[in-house]
Amino acid sequence: MDHHSRYLTVEDLRRRARARVPHFAFAYLDTATGTGAAARRNREALDRVRFMPSILHGEPTPDFETSFLGDSYALPLGMAPVGQSGLLWPGAERMLAGHARKARLPYCLSNVANAAPEEIGPLTGGKGWFQLYPPRDEAIRLDMLKRLRDNGFDTLVFTVDVPVAARREAQVRGGLVQPPRLTPRIFLQCLRTPAWSLARARAGMPRMETLMKYADDNTPRDPTKHVGYLLRTAPDWSYLGWLRKHWTGKLIVKGVLKPEDATRLESEGADSLWVSTHGGRQFDGAPAAIDCLPAVRAATALPILFDSGIEGGLDVLRAISLGADMVMLGRAWLYAVCALGEAGPAHLTELLHRDLIANIGQLSASRAEALRGHAIFANPHPLPE
Repeated sequence: MDHHSRYLTVEDLRRRARARVPHFAFAYLDTATGTGAAARRNREALDRVRFMPSILHGEPTPDFETSFLGDSYALPLGMAPVGQSGLLWPGAERMLAGHARKARLPYCLSNVANAAPEEIGPLTGGKGWFQLYPPRDEAIRLDMLKRLRDNGFDTLVFTVDVPVAARREAQVRGGLVQPPRLTPRIFLQCLRTPAWSLARARAGMPRMETLMKYADDNTPRDPTKHVGYLLRTAPDWSYLGWLRKHWTGKLIVKGVLKPEDATRLESEGADSLWVSTHGGRQFDGAPAAIDCLPAVRAATALPILFDSGIEGGLDVLRAISLGADMVMLGRAWLYAVCALGEAGPAHLTELLHRDLIANIGQLSASRAEALRGHAIFANPHPLPE
């Protein structure tokens, strides 16, 4: 089958994924927190970023080779961390990490994924990224950092925008419990998705393999919270200082929205900043991430990553035009895996590449960074100075 005649957009992959994955798992991936207003805000704000096409420049020759923190990537985009990826589709982390290496894209393994660094690290060719939700216990921190170094992870993504657990109401309504188990309600959902259920039966019940080493039978459990919430803390500036002292690799701080935070993070030794609202999954009252990006860009000389609401190549160009050096997608990669299995990541990469070519061609540019400063930022509700 020619997937490009059937799955032309991320939304096409999303619809296919929804039909193949049980409702409780799809709700975990697809929904936000609260009313979903923050997620909608991200999408609406991206749509307000526009460009004025330029004419009579001859045939464009797009070149998307991107340098970021000393590494070279084929496209200015990568794979953001998604928790419990293996719950969404068994083996998802291996599929994504393996494809990322072949396609020369960054892949970030989530702290709460269902595969451990020992399994995924060798697939990254020594260039793995790992998202760290900050453990409270110093001994656990030290051990986790050692595991990362020993297994080929050279970039740590310190996630700072989850000081407390979001309620994720739609996710709870979907029926997901922690740790995952087969309730009658979930069993009925699984009957409607035989491909997922067969793959799940072969793989066994998913666990958060990175964290299992630090949990025991006496660890208290809340059916709405996974083990990661029980081990982590709300970090402060001294925690960042500790991490910078003990992690000698590249350090990215994820969840930055305020320019004054960006300035201080640069002075505290961060190597890169990641502008994000967690895809709307954490705080329903947050502004759109793209509305915050220009001010953060103006406040720091550090390279900037961006996510939240990205659905295609045009969105990637929008974010780069407003200051991002590289753009990350999260849900989209899991839609692709859930929709098409092993073929999903390669299809999505090609889909995004074609979309980048089609849109940058309208602007008569060959490099995405040439669009910096050329967007029409049509924001009817600008953030206060």
